[in-house]
Amino acid sequence: MSQVDTVRCWRCAHLHQPLLFCPVCQAIQLLPPQVDYFSVLGIPHSPVVDEAELTRRYYDLSRRLHPDLYQTGTAEEKEASLKNTALLNRAYRTLRDLVQRGQYWLELHGERLGRDNNQVPPELAALVFEVQEKLAEVREARAAGKAAEVQTELMQTRADLNDQMARLRTALAENLAQWERGRDRGGTASLLSALKNLLSEIAYLRTLLRDVEKESDIQWNA
Repeated sequence: MSQVDTVRCWRCAHLHQPLLFCPVCQAIQLLPPQVDYFSVLGIPHSPVVDEAELTRRYYDLSRRLHPDLYQTGTAEEKEASLKNTALLNRAYRTLRDLVQRGQYWLELHGERLGRDNNQVPPELAALVFEVQEKLAEVREARAAGKAAEVQTELMQTRADLNDQMARLRTALAENLAQWERGRDRGGTASLLSALKNLLSEIAYLRTLLRDVEKESDIQWNA
């Protein structure tokens, strides 16, 4: 994903880093869509964010960008207000969520998860097999009119998957913290590979959870 080094203010022609407002004349700036989300929010370019500061910056900038403030403004100001508000919202939604932020950081480094991400991560192979067997048992029990007998087991499977998801999110947070600290001996390539693997596991585990929750809903409504 490309990044933008500088932009030129449409009002005073000052050349500056991508910011929502010109640091010289304070005119609202129409940022290019490929600008990175950290620049949009004016926070450090880091996968570890101060969530309180992120939220504070978001609401402050949202107020300053509000289209009502530019109803009598120039065409440039009106366009910048509308487009940058949408860009700010995307940036905030992405950076406040740990998993989405990890995926975005991966993309900034030229990597992304597969389009469908259907291949089972090796680390989850045993768990996937176990869950699929359990779901098959649940469907057979329901077909035989014995759904109540497997209800507790289904609830336990769901709890186990949520526990695994919590562990993966903790590992993801640690991976992103290592980028910040720069302590990984394997360098960027090692961290990038680990990040991609973790995100792949999380994506697949979410699919498993959806399958289990779907069966759970059927059970509870049966």
